[in-house]
Amino acid sequence: MISTGQFRGTFVALLTPFTADEELDEARLRRHVDWLIAEGVHGLIPSGSAGEFLQLTDEERERLIEVTIEQTAGRVPVVPGCTADGTAEAQRWVRHSERVGADGVMVAPPFYSLPTENEIIHHYNLVAGATALPVMAYNNPATTGIDMRPPLLQRLAEIPNVRYVKESTNDVRRVEDIHLRTEGRMTVFAGIHALESFLVGAHGWVSVPANVAPKLSARLYESSVAGDLGAARSFSDRLWDLMELEADTGKYVQVYKEALALVGYPVGQARAPRLPLTDAERKRLRVALVALQAPTDSAATKSAR
Repeated sequence: MISTGQFRGTFVALLTPFTADEELDEARLRRHVDWLIAEGVHGLIPSGSAGEFLQLTDEERERLIEVTIEQTAGRVPVVPGCTADGTAEAQRWVRHSERVGADGVMVAPPFYSLPTENEIIHHYNLVAGATALPVMAYNNPATTGIDMRPPLLQRLAEIPNVRYVKESTNDVRRVEDIHLRTEGRMTVFAGIHALESFLVGAHGWVSVPANVAPKLSARLYESSVAGDLGAARSFSDRLWDLMELEADTGKYVQVYKEALALVGYPVGQARAPRLPLTDAERKRLRVALVALQAPTDSAATKSAR
């Protein structure tokens, strides 16, 4: 386990590789982890929504977390997704993650129970209290039906180890609002609008596109914090078509799994109920992949794979 003092940078929301018969592909997972780290990403998040955690068995989810941590071997932080609709189950996942060597955990509010604000606070108190690891709250109202607005995050930041939030709304004004309300105790990671969020004070990005374009995604963060807006905008522009396709279709798993397949690096299909991209969507994806490729990135990708 590495130091849990500060998480910063582009953390990859890992896709879960499957074999042709839909078994967890541990060999491919290990290669994917090695490639992402070699390309410069700053952290890994297995067992999140992009990782299809709700479509995994408990045994598969445990193994996904364990293999990711084992293969990473302390090179970057690993922050497993530990979201569950029941508090006791979420506690079990954070305990498991701590036991197998995670550096932090990411937890969204219960996604079906639609808890009240006081129930959300109660949930995080109990879940955070089950681990000594830093907790990244995950605000994604599009998938949970719950919007944890800055006043609620201010209350969550009073829990000592709830120190981060992945903020996945379209309102980048919240970055500064959260910072001011929590007096800097809660660090914001963007879930959407990475460039804009960096420019107003976010210190990280939980990125699904980084599964396909890890070097670009890492450089977007690095150039932003270095104050090189021209470079940051260039990296963001090259990722734009890919992220726009994800936003337009809502197929945030299929877009990136099919992208990897198209560049000769298959990680299997998304599990049901998700369906593959349509022919029109796949055509857009091919155009988006062209925009990603600069000579240096293309050469690095081919050599790494």
